[in-house]
Amino acid sequence: MVHITSSEATPPVSSSDDEAKEFVLRSANQQDVRFVRLWFTDIVGTVKGFAITIDELEHVLNSGASFDGAVIDGLARSDEADTVAVPDPTTWQILPWRPSQDAVASMFCDLSTPDREPLQTDGRHILRNVMQRARSLGYNFYVAPELEFFYVDDVAEYRTFSREYSSPNVVESFNAAKLPNRFNQASRYFDQTSPDLGGAELRRDVVLALEKMGIPVKHSHHEVGHGQHEIDLRHTNALTMADSVVTYRVVVKELAARKGGHATFMPQPFSDRPGSGMHTHMSLFSGDENAFYEGEDDEFHLSEIGKKFIAGLVRHAPEITAITNQWVNSYKRLVPGSEAPIFATWTAGNMNDLIRVPAYRPGQEASMRVEYRAPDAACNPYLAFTALLAAGLEGIEKDYPVSSPIVEESNGASATLPRLPSSLYEAVSIAENSDLLRKNIGDKAIDSFCRNKNLEWDEFNRTVTDFETNRYLDIL
Repeated sequence: MVHITSSEATPPVSSSDDEAKEFVLRSANQQDVRFVRLWFTDIVGTVKGFAITIDELEHVLNSGASFDGAVIDGLARSDEADTVAVPDPTTWQILPWRPSQDAVASMFCDLSTPDREPLQTDGRHILRNVMQRARSLGYNFYVAPELEFFYVDDVAEYRTFSREYSSPNVVESFNAAKLPNRFNQASRYFDQTSPDLGGAELRRDVVLALEKMGIPVKHSHHEVGHGQHEIDLRHTNALTMADSVVTYRVVVKELAARKGGHATFMPQPFSDRPGSGMHTHMSLFSGDENAFYEGEDDEFHLSEIGKKFIAGLVRHAPEITAITNQWVNSYKRLVPGSEAPIFATWTAGNMNDLIRVPAYRPGQEASMRVEYRAPDAACNPYLAFTALLAAGLEGIEKDYPVSSPIVEESNGASATLPRLPSSLYEAVSIAENSDLLRKNIGDKAIDSFCRNKNLEWDEFNRTVTDFETNRYLDIL
């Protein structure tokens, strides 16, 4: 049950807050907004929320709206269920796929207790804290993720197609699935051919919708897998980007559904196609200067700060993998030969390594960055960006020595290389005992997250899969 809190709990606001609220109220009036969706995420990053009418907007901007947080995964215990959603007016967006008359808008919310203490399991609060830690060291943290996903015609046919397509006779399997093929299950990487028009047009609609919502897109294209697509967002600060990632997933799914199809960010939906990742490009800036950039003295143009950041990522990679890859299915993607990492290594160019330093282009000092290739597109972006920044800062603060970069493909390297967890169970077991995660994400959030993931693992272990019945039913 949702209700509007009393004005007595209204916190003091700064002039910038006042200006943002005034903009929201003015925009709502000018755009004929009648409903406002208040968004937040649960502990695994699934978007949740409720709608208020325009008549309640001003009051909610000042006072928040309370709801039962105990029914949301990982947010609150039953004895502390009263949770207050406080809209962040800087996240105001008009939803462009809804009618312009009686329009619908959205805002992300910070979650708090009734006495306005930040909820310790709120991803925005957690990420904001570690970003403040970076600022105390003189750095602003910027990220630019590359999110991949698949278009399919609908979930039922998608499941049928997935099973059929995995059988030995691919052509007969494809025909047996009887897919309308609007999203062209035969298109491949960078295809611009007419058969890809269904997916390409839908991808175009997503880009236009994102830009109307104030989320700048860098580029978009068809990915390697049949029916797989990628839309890359332009870099910004980590909190804004985490909000944008959640919005991105909503837009992709919403527009696909409106075309009668389905979009999935499942990390590995097909056994014979590449998985969907969220390669995350990161940089630290000190004022206007890129702290990762070094001049000609370094062969990679990578500064000591950048190397120590990498060292932190390498050392703590096993601990943060449960956060960046949080589903049972995530570990079907992190396998050899898939251009997804299995070792905690870094390189200047190899796509199989965990961390890559993209080639420096002369005159582009501001673009110097580190790419972390493990995350999948179904992660909780607030917790993922928190874990990545925390690991990198640990390397800087504790002066970690950086290992030598891998020159050859690490997926073919010896077993002496540090390996990432190979299952959700292994990853969660490591995360539960991580001082880094407990210090930066917090005991309450980590315990809640790990409890959720252990339940998922137990349910998975009790489930008899198609693989088992197909393999064993007739012969055993």
